[in-house]
Amino acid sequence: MSLTVIAQRMSSKSFQRLVVGLFLSATLALLAACSSSPKNGVNVVDRNGVAQRPAVTTGQYAVRRGDTLFSIAFRYGWDWKALAARNNIGAPFTIVPGQVIRFDGRSGTQPAGSTTRTVVSSSAGSKTTVIKRSATAPVAAAPLPAGPAPKGWGWPSNGILIGKFSSNGSLNKGIDIAGDLGQPVLAASDGSVVYAGSGLRGYGELIIIKHSDTYVSAYGHNRRLLVREGQQVKVGQTIAEMGSTGTDRVKLHFEIRRQGKPVDPLQFLPRR
Repeated sequence: MSLTVIAQRMSSKSFQRLVVGLFLSATLALLAACSSSPKNGVNVVDRNGVAQRPAVTTGQYAVRRGDTLFSIAFRYGWDWKALAARNNIGAPFTIVPGQVIRFDGRSGTQPAGSTTRTVVSSSAGSKTTVIKRSATAPVAAAPLPAGPAPKGWGWPSNGILIGKFSSNGSLNKGIDIAGDLGQPVLAASDGSVVYAGSGLRGYGELIIIKHSDTYVSAYGHNRRLLVREGQQVKVGQTIAEMGSTGTDRVKLHFEIRRQGKPVDPLQFLPRR
């Protein structure tokens, strides 16, 4: 029934009350919808399922079983050389469970006079590792000169590109490639496997390859890993089987990091 017909059948005051009531109901519904939306007006989704945060520059981390210096650097946004130098760790950069890795410029020992505590997500599930912060102001890490990019980059999979790198790194720190379960995952360049495991939340079964002192690449969500830590690999070599560990569909999440910072893989991979 139209408002015109309703108005003809109702008194003037009753019709006015009806119109005001409808207006207030619509206004309240609109306000409720706004209050349930994010303050910025959009929902920001991390496509990789990994909490985005800046590099940790204070505190300490207790090494857990399965950790490597490279996986810790990858997890907390550090260049592995800088983290090794900060903790006086030399080649072959071996660490052991219980060893303390510091982020605040002092040696890897228990700080005297630690006053505050913060909790940083650990390797898997809801477990956490306590990072103790010192009252002393942190010392910023000195940037290291960037080396040349490795030659001979190749695509890690021949699947379909379904996710691109975000320009600011806040949504996707790499690219996502869809494929079939068990499809070969290939090394994108020559290098050494420095991590192979499932200890980094959101990446599932993950491989990290060091290509030079500056560049590493990462391959996440694999079904099965076919290489081990310390193994040398060549560009195009099969290193894993594509899977869906740590995500909701079969895909490869691929990253390239320069001095610990994510860069757009499409700037390195050949055009196709």
